[in-house]
Amino acid sequence: QVQLVESGGGLVQPGGSARLSCAASGNIFRIYAMGWYRQVPGKKRELVARIFNDGGSTNYANSVKGRFTNFRDQAGNTVYLQMNSLKPGDTAVYYCYVLMYRCSSPNYWGQGTQVTVSS
Repeated sequence: QVQLVESGGGLVQPGGSARLSCAASGNIFRIYAMGWYRQVPGKKRELVARIFNDGGSTNYANSVKGRFTNFRDQAGNTVYLQMNSLKPGDTAVYYCYVLMYRCSSPNYWGQGTQVTVSS
């Protein structure tokens, strides 16, 4: 079992920045990747970014490349999503997730945090 606790988010003006964090606890040694999805009401959950524990490589959705950065702390227990140049289209509930080794879909989810980009 892995527990995830998210923090950050809130109301941000267009062009502004925000940082989300996600702290993992429990069976963290079997974590293969951590990352973020986001969801808007009525739409499918969208993968935003992920970082792999082996080597630290990252993937990003095309819509956030160059604006968002997914990184983790040295211990590897906490991941962050630094979001810059935010647009109204980034408004969503952001969910942290964990993918365990030998699994093909997310195993655990954070509670979700709302990010609203509006003037």
